[in-house]
Amino acid sequence: EMRDALQQVKPNGARAVLITGNGKGFCAGADLASGVFSESQPGQGYGESVSRMLDEGFNPLVREMHGLSVPTVCALNGVAAGGGVGIALAADICIAARSASFVQVFGPRLGIVPDAGASWFVARHLGRAQTLGIAMLGDKISAETAERWGLVWKCVEDSALLSEARAIADRLAAGPTRAFAQIRRLTDDALTNDLPSHLDAERDQQRVLCDSKDTVEGIAAFREKRQPIFGGS
Repeated sequence: EMRDALQQVKPNGARAVLITGNGKGFCAGADLASGVFSESQPGQGYGESVSRMLDEGFNPLVREMHGLSVPTVCALNGVAAGGGVGIALAADICIAARSASFVQVFGPRLGIVPDAGASWFVARHLGRAQTLGIAMLGDKISAETAERWGLVWKCVEDSALLSEARAIADRLAAGPTRAFAQIRRLTDDALTNDLPSHLDAERDQQRVLCDSKDTVEGIAAFREKRQPIFGGS
């Protein structure tokens, strides 16, 4: 259903996406008592079944979220466990309710690795020491700790979560969405690029964006001392 919704972003002209959970949690992770997990037993094709589930479900979803041409906001309304960690952090901006938390028990409880992009996103947010601590110990990370560590953009009171998240989504939707997609790309590439190649990447993006309608409008609005009206092109 999430993938179906993402497929409607471009046809419907959406300029931002807001993702949240329905109920007391954001995402409890995979249901080990049903679905593919009940169809096979560990040691008897179990690994192949899980691999196929990731290839057909979780991984395409995370790729599609991360590759959207418009910005994404996650309103973390409760626990994000297992693959839910990767889904939450695939958003460009994650805002957490004070009662929310992150937990990864792949390793210490199940003897497997974090998936759905969890190890990739957490490592880029936090670095090696905290990433390994979270993945190997399985301790729950509170929203306040996640904010302090830089895992989320902001922690807010539960009652304010959706209004705050919608306000952020509204700001992003009114902005130069084409540029936002490239900012995401440069930010991710910065962690593996050397400085000379990254300077070249910035230059190449400026070459394209400075001729865009949004940049023309932004410069005109700046000169005329008014708010710009961006169209995403």
